Amino acid sequence: MKSKDDIVLVGGGGHCASVIDVIEQSNQYKIIGIVDKQENVGKDIVGYSFIGSDADLPKLVKEFRNFVITVGHIKSNETRTRLYDLVKSLGGFFPSIFSPSAYVSKHSFIGEGTVIMHNAFVNVSVRIGKNSIVNTGSIIEHDSVIGDHCHISTGAVINGGCQIGEHSFIGSNAMIRQYLTIGHHVSVGASSVVMKDLESNGLYIGNPVVLKSKG
Repeated sequence: MKSKDDIVLVGGGGHCASVIDVIEQSNQYKIIGIVDKQENVGKDIVGYSFIGSDADLPKLVKEFRNFVITVGHIKSNETRTRLYDLVKSLGGFFPSIFSPSAYVSKHSFIGEGTVIMHNAFVNVSVRIGKNSIVNTGSIIEHDSVIGDHCHISTGAVINGGCQIGEHSFIGSNAMIRQYLTIGHHVSVGASSVVMKDLESNGLYIGNPVVLKSKG
């Protein structure tokens, strides 16, 4: 029988363990288990069992209400997006999840399935899309907009009024100057400094950033 407090995690690994810690600290949901590769069924992460593979998702969606994608996003978010779309198509529900140590303004909007990790800061009039990660200690300042399926990595700073396109990754300790526009499918390297708008479909690194590669 479904419960509004049950939640199933989709994807194992280090990010999964971090999300588990956020869920435990928030004390809002009961973790049922983790969906991952078939060969991991029967194993566990910090005491929570792998209860099935992707092939079991149709059955699990009928049994449980809430899901969260717990695959990380560094080189690509293709797996995160694919799993989100699959569970969504089956009728799964994605709550947004906040660490109790994060600050999330009541005047912000957080899309479904997005996880706000420990000590992150989301200021007033921010909009964050669905299935995104706002990682530990990152800052998203006033009036910024973060697209769907993004990852704002540890310690990154998005200054006021920025626009971050869908499927983009902002690396650890990177800084985006205020009122800039970052395209879709952009990756910004760790500790990079962005002082100008960035076109879609590129990897940018450095201080100030330069285009490293396209596509």
